[in-house]
Amino acid sequence: MANLNAPDIVLQPVSVTRKMSASLPRLRDLAQSKGLKIHHLGAGYPHPEVTDPRGFLEHQAAYFAHLEAAEGLNDPAAVPEYLRESFSYTDTLGPVSTRQTFAAVYGRDWGTEIDPQKLIPTVGATGGINLMCSLAERPGKPVAYITDAPTYAGFTARVGLCQHATIFSVEMDDEGALPDVMRAQIRAARDAGYFVPFYYTVPDGHNPAGFSFSQARREALLEVAVDEGILIVEDAPYVYISFADASDRPRPFFAMAPAQTVHLFTGSKIGFPGPRVGFLYSEAELAIAGGETVALAELALTEASSDVLFQNPASLRGFEALLHEPADSGFKPIASMWQLAEGKLAVYRENRQILLEVLEEELGQYPQHFRWTTPAAGFFSVFTFLDDGVCTDDAFIENLVADHGVVAIPMYDFYPRDARERDAQAGLDQLRLSFCFSESTGEARRRDLREAVKAFCAAARDVAGVGG
Repeated sequence: MANLNAPDIVLQPVSVTRKMSASLPRLRDLAQSKGLKIHHLGAGYPHPEVTDPRGFLEHQAAYFAHLEAAEGLNDPAAVPEYLRESFSYTDTLGPVSTRQTFAAVYGRDWGTEIDPQKLIPTVGATGGINLMCSLAERPGKPVAYITDAPTYAGFTARVGLCQHATIFSVEMDDEGALPDVMRAQIRAARDAGYFVPFYYTVPDGHNPAGFSFSQARREALLEVAVDEGILIVEDAPYVYISFADASDRPRPFFAMAPAQTVHLFTGSKIGFPGPRVGFLYSEAELAIAGGETVALAELALTEASSDVLFQNPASLRGFEALLHEPADSGFKPIASMWQLAEGKLAVYRENRQILLEVLEEELGQYPQHFRWTTPAAGFFSVFTFLDDGVCTDDAFIENLVADHGVVAIPMYDFYPRDARERDAQAGLDQLRLSFCFSESTGEARRRDLREAVKAFCAAARDVAGVGG
């Protein structure tokens, strides 16, 4: 074995979700030895009931046949252009037609014009996070990212890979991050000698906080970003997994101020998670060395070409097929991506209703002991124990599985380190409850989710010492 001397490498802590995954087989065996059924309220995965690919594969094949027919090839041995492109090296920007179709449909949904040349394909939204952090860290200066407390664990994991990067976090209320605290944190980071490039957030269906930012709060945060000269990196995996009426949906940041925003779209929730289709979009212009100004999209493209030189054109073409009507409509582009969302929302809307109904039925009479968020979008609700002495640490989570058969995710590990330094108890009274995933479908899904939430409520009453 090679003796690699790497004294500057710092071992990063394992996230709470990975720790949970690693310990689950042992806990499952322990719970089942007691005759307990395992109830899943932890996984944040798209439900298998809405990710069955068989209908999509038929539609994709028909769309590709349509593309081939449009080429009008006479030589039966000739390889159609779409097929050659799908399995060859391609430009880092990916197929032009995919970006043009997505720009038209997505822009129409949010009332803004999108330039296809500024759409940078990414490996899901996670790829967009990585691009933005890489851009900010490339000069080698100490860099501070502004984000929420709590925030997405994937973002804190990426920041932790850079030893000259840190997080200055911002507490939230039930409308979103606090603008005055955000401004203060930007200035505190700069006073400490850090370069502050952007504020990262998941404003719709916040993961893990389980709510969406209000329109008024978005406007206030945008004002701070403009005043302080930083970008807003808007992670939007759940923007279409919305339970609000159309008239009540807040606008995404990029539709309000595209020159101040970096928008990260992923097809994982609206389409399929496996292909990892995503796009980074921004109209921002950045001042760089030598007094020059350059489009952020151009810098992101350069960064992407050094990371994922050739995007997966087959996956992008498959996503393009999703954006077209079926054959009987002539494969014209869909009018709105809400058409794709509705098939998913039928399941998630029902699951959300079951979660909220059972929580109210079982625990609504104990408002002095329990509180939970009502998600307007996304996959999660955050449950809070109001009694002193309840500590939702790793031991609590293990007991929840071993004694009640319930899998949930503790919130404490979603708080950045500085937030836990300000408040050592941050998140240690909370759990993230997921209503998106189960291993069953149809009526069995409804029954299993109801059983899972009832089992959780029984555990919560037991912990709090209330009820029967």
